[in-house]
Amino acid sequence: MSKGSDKIDALIAELEESGADPARLTALRCTQQFKRSWLELAEALVDMRTSAAYEAWGYDDFHTYCATELHLRRATVDKLTVSFSTLQRLAPQVLKWDGIQREVPSYQAVDYFGKAMDRAKEARAANDRPTPEREQIKELRTAVFDEGQSVGELRRRFDPVFRPKPKGAEDLEIIGKAKGAANKLIAALPDVPGLTDRCTTAVEKALGALRTELEELEAPIREKVDASRKKTSASKRAVAKNAGAREKKKAPPRTG
Repeated sequence: MSKGSDKIDALIAELEESGADPARLTALRCTQQFKRSWLELAEALVDMRTSAAYEAWGYDDFHTYCATELHLRRATVDKLTVSFSTLQRLAPQVLKWDGIQREVPSYQAVDYFGKAMDRAKEARAANDRPTPEREQIKELRTAVFDEGQSVGELRRRFDPVFRPKPKGAEDLEIIGKAKGAANKLIAALPDVPGLTDRCTTAVEKALGALRTELEELEAPIREKVDASRKKTSASKRAVAKNAGAREKKKAPPRTG
């Protein structure tokens, strides 16, 4: 298991030697454990998967063991282990942080960072879309590991760079809002007191023509956006497959 930094270990040893209040030591140890809890759990899971120790306890499958005995969903287990592997691969210094003097980022934030790095690498290889600049990658790393931003904050700040919308997506959103507004207005007309049938009919006719034109504008844009999204989805599957292959290489071969 990863240990706390030398500084925090030295502080605990110093307090113990000086006869510090046990409550102070307890609070320090509990805080350290709390701050690093996901990291230690993730490392334990990675070690368990590698050693396949769960087989000796009657479990044939790693995820079955996690779900049955640890009550952890497969998605959570995968995110924890992938996030830990991301740190090993891209930010190994974080594994030595104690969680107090240097706060460990959430596994969701680390997962976001790892996927963003994989997307950037895939974009460079494909050479068919904008590639994040080195400075933007540096900003993301700082936001995750130095600023400790939440995954929600990371998405709002970095999705336009690392998860850009396909060309035409914003136009589709605008057209969709316009169609929605037209539909709401048509639905509201019968409830407007004093509105004449003549006016209602004229407005409904105009709005009907508007919806038809919006749909005609929408069709070719949607076709291009859908094609772009399919291509992106294929790239994501390739990234996930590569990540899974990296994880699989770390597991020992099954013995019969």
